[in-house]
Amino acid sequence: MFVEAPFAGYDGEHLKMPPRNVVPKPLQKPHPPLWVACSRRDTIHLAAQKGIGALSFSFVEPEEARHWVDDYYRTIASEECVPAGFAVNPNVAVVLPLMCHEDEAVAIERGLDGAHFFGYSLAHYYVFGRHKPGLTNVAVEFEQNRSLLGFSRDVAAQKGEVLGAKLVQDGVSALRGAIGTPAQIRDLLHAYDEVGVDQVIFVSQAGANRHEDICESLELFAAEVMPEFRERAEEREVSKAARLEGAVEAALSRRDGPRTADPEYVIEHEGTAFY
Repeated sequence: MFVEAPFAGYDGEHLKMPPRNVVPKPLQKPHPPLWVACSRRDTIHLAAQKGIGALSFSFVEPEEARHWVDDYYRTIASEECVPAGFAVNPNVAVVLPLMCHEDEAVAIERGLDGAHFFGYSLAHYYVFGRHKPGLTNVAVEFEQNRSLLGFSRDVAAQKGEVLGAKLVQDGVSALRGAIGTPAQIRDLLHAYDEVGVDQVIFVSQAGANRHEDICESLELFAAEVMPEFRERAEEREVSKAARLEGAVEAALSRRDGPRTADPEYVIEHEGTAFY
């Protein structure tokens, strides 16, 4: 719809749409990047087959992400990749909670419960929840069940630890993410960078997190953590573009170009004409 002028229509099992000219067309070149939200390895592989970005919500650890990234880029560079869109968007992104403060205890106090509520809510709606619209109170259930379902405050609130998507204590793991000091968060991001993750997307505005605390966290993160990664990110993009140049061109060559609508197709209205 964004490329064909007019859109040539579609007549499938689950979707039918007649030819229509969808406007405005994007000015962005190449074509605006396509993404798919995913939490399973099979979907990440599918994203690579379709030449679209993979956005994971599964709070994956860096070492686990390494396997996802390796398979993703191996598939992008193979004949399996036939782009769904008219450009290839080779990107793997992961999501993590964020609350940054010079005092680790303050970061935990300000951000941990909100992060856990976000994670619990995702799992409630997509995994284990039995939801009665208008009756189920997710916040109440969260407080009652969090420790049983991977959101133990005591486990995740350990101080002085090397950060990961989760922290573990006595065999029990609980969501933590990038909740800590600038130095802790910097080390965590380096771990994702080293395994080839392209982007980390942070969630801060969850649960009862205060707006003022979120703003303070973002300002500190921007001042103390981001500068170290800015130059590295630019270098990585140039290197990745050069590495994938041939693969992207080959993938696009396997994709049919825009279709042409039937030139005789006319929208006709029965009855009285309107002027």
